Amino acid sequence: MLDHILSLLIFFPAIAAIMGFVVHKDSAKAFGVAVSVIEFVISLYLWFAFDTNVSGMQFMENISVVPAFGINYLVGIDGISLFIVIMASFFTMIGIASLGDMKKIKNLVITLLFLQMTMVGVFAALDAILFYVFWELSLVPMLYIIGAWGGPLRIYASVKFFLYTFTGSLVMLVGMLFMAFLYNQATGVWSFSILEWYRLILPLNYQLWLFAAFFIGFAIKVPMFPFHTWLPYAHGQAPTIGSVILAAVLLKMGTYAFIRFSLPMFPDAAAFFMFPIAAIAIIMIIYTAMVAYAQEDIKQVVAYSSISHMGVIILGTFALNVEGITGSVFLMIGHGIVSGALFFLVGVIYDRRHTKMMSEFGGLASVMPRYATIFGIMMMASVGLPLLVNFVGEFLSLLGFYNQSHIATLLAGTAIIVGAIYMLSSYKRAFFGEVTNEANRKLPDVNSRELLALIPLTIIAVWLGVYPKPLLEPINNSVKSVVMLMHEKAITPEGKSRIPSLENKVAMQTPEAEVK
Repeated sequence: MLDHILSLLIFFPAIAAIMGFVVHKDSAKAFGVAVSVIEFVISLYLWFAFDTNVSGMQFMENISVVPAFGINYLVGIDGISLFIVIMASFFTMIGIASLGDMKKIKNLVITLLFLQMTMVGVFAALDAILFYVFWELSLVPMLYIIGAWGGPLRIYASVKFFLYTFTGSLVMLVGMLFMAFLYNQATGVWSFSILEWYRLILPLNYQLWLFAAFFIGFAIKVPMFPFHTWLPYAHGQAPTIGSVILAAVLLKMGTYAFIRFSLPMFPDAAAFFMFPIAAIAIIMIIYTAMVAYAQEDIKQVVAYSSISHMGVIILGTFALNVEGITGSVFLMIGHGIVSGALFFLVGVIYDRRHTKMMSEFGGLASVMPRYATIFGIMMMASVGLPLLVNFVGEFLSLLGFYNQSHIATLLAGTAIIVGAIYMLSSYKRAFFGEVTNEANRKLPDVNSRELLALIPLTIIAVWLGVYPKPLLEPINNSVKSVVMLMHEKAITPEGKSRIPSLENKVAMQTPEAEVK
């Protein structure tokens, strides 16, 4: 089973989705829950069988597809991708289990299972063409989810989402083709293997152009400023399950791809663009936090908050050191748990009142105490309260970039304070005070179906905040290998590293005579 466990994780949901067409619509949700539970159990077994002491790829499979051009079905995972794969399976499971009475629920379940295939495929693919195929295919189910089950502006939001991400992906594809061409020029053979591309040491001018091509595709997916404008529309119009999957998993494709492609392949370019990208990340953090504070729609508050936290992930990634990158990967997990839970919580109140405007609420803590408690915990996790999950990732990300710039880290840290202001302000307006709207007086508290999704997320948010070691250890081991690869490729003939955060370490590890 271990020899093909990744293929099983990738294609089992798709095969089940095809079988779902013959399932009766009344049994569609039960069928989807059964499939997603099996998928989640397999992903947990993947974690159980994963060797946390190994930093490289595990569970690799390699099948030749187009030998003449070096295109293979090549998959594998390391500590960086392992937990994102598990998170994708987890959110699909609880998402399907928490579905209420919706139109065409059978079609929605089938779509979610196809989406799960593409998500796992992206994080497991080690061949660039295979990665690109899964990357592009993930757009189709999400386009359908927003367009078929979204709000009044769902068509505009879904088309904008598709056009933005598809355009960026085409630029990324050009970079991939040129990278394969350079590999062919260097070795005489074609290959789209990401691991073989790591062996290439490219001149700085090539690195800069290739980095820019990959950057456009990844930055739009994150989304980074100024490419972020599609996300508030997508979140605002998507159904609850669409917003949850989008925030928890799909946005992580961009930040994950930076670590998988951009840093190890183009380390000199990454160092060259470090501070411009850090400036963009700080703008993301501060600007979107201020925009979130100005929102009246509570779902838009969470949407802009999500962009702000993605800025911290970018900042940690481009710290270009072990602390920062490890923090950014851990924050991907934390952000997925917290933002997914917050979108679930917004969906709970929207199902009852069919409005997301904070002016329509007030005093909900006395009417829905369990709901208010869970929302409060997740809100505190979002602002980075110690002993909750986001604190660990944010602390390590900022610690990593502190080695590069004290001022930039200070600016990013002040934005976290702004995040606390707008989240606490939103919570106060919705939950405290007197119940002034009669429609809110008899709202039912969270039911068992909703608790089935929210309680596990709350437990994970606390557990990983108190004891993050089970995730940090394998993540850290794999990040060390990425940073070491960057160091080996960025070393100068004088024994110094072109990456500022590694320069002192290189000098310490290099014999004095060799440095001279």
